[in-house]
Amino acid sequence: MNVGILYSRIRKDEKLLLSELRDRDHDVTKIDVRREQFTLGDTPEVFDGVDIVVDRCLATSRSIYASHFVDSYDVPVVNGPATADVCADKAKNTLALLESDVPTPDTTVAFTVDSALDAIEDFGYPCVLKPVVGSWGRLMAKIDSRNAAEAILEHKETLGHYEHKVFYVQEFVEKGGRDIRVLATDGEPVAAMVRSSDHWLTNAAKGADTAEFELDDEARDLVKRASEAVGGGLLGVDLMETPDGYTVHEVNHTVEFKALNEVTDVDVPAAVVDWLEGKVEQEVRA
Repeated sequence: MNVGILYSRIRKDEKLLLSELRDRDHDVTKIDVRREQFTLGDTPEVFDGVDIVVDRCLATSRSIYASHFVDSYDVPVVNGPATADVCADKAKNTLALLESDVPTPDTTVAFTVDSALDAIEDFGYPCVLKPVVGSWGRLMAKIDSRNAAEAILEHKETLGHYEHKVFYVQEFVEKGGRDIRVLATDGEPVAAMVRSSDHWLTNAAKGADTAEFELDDEARDLVKRASEAVGGGLLGVDLMETPDGYTVHEVNHTVEFKALNEVTDVDVPAAVVDWLEGKVEQEVRA
């Protein structure tokens, strides 16, 4: 098969995927979105002969728009534009989980500083303020006092971009200093790891310690339901453990897997390519 890779930078994740594809003698078409033009109507030549496209764009805006254009060319794209649109926005992500009865932290969205401050006061301290668009734990704040809330809200209001004026306020979940990242393909877990840190943020990108995690039946069920809630695909589902069971706080659509591949016995790139081969076979049969 011929696999198109949408990218803006080749990171270790993409190198692992490219290596696995080439080891199996698959053709690879690398599509640098910084140089490509996505036209209306006619399909750009770069997509000729491509059986499936994998979106590995670093920037959220590029990811969403590029996947929409690829989809319009009738070329299968992972992940599809609907899934990308939901997963790229934390508010839409939360709504999708809620509508599918997937447990997720209590969340309030406000559009002015005053209403956001009221929401924070209603949650009590600490609570969490997140950007609606963002990754790697950037621009997230654990708010411990009204003074901190006022200062952070003022900064966000002054930043100017409209996304910073969507105030996403969430309960602070006591998660025992760790959370769980699951890589899943259409709801089927490939591998999972626990990310632990003394800091309240437990992202691997923030330096959290990682170790393989064995999923139980409850976690597997939540991963499947969370994946279905956002439209399925190649996803990273993030779980937190609470006294009442797991809660899903986010589903990621351009999921990184290099850290997971290092701590698990599963060959993650191989599992991803297995899945891609199955997707192409389904398209051929259809």
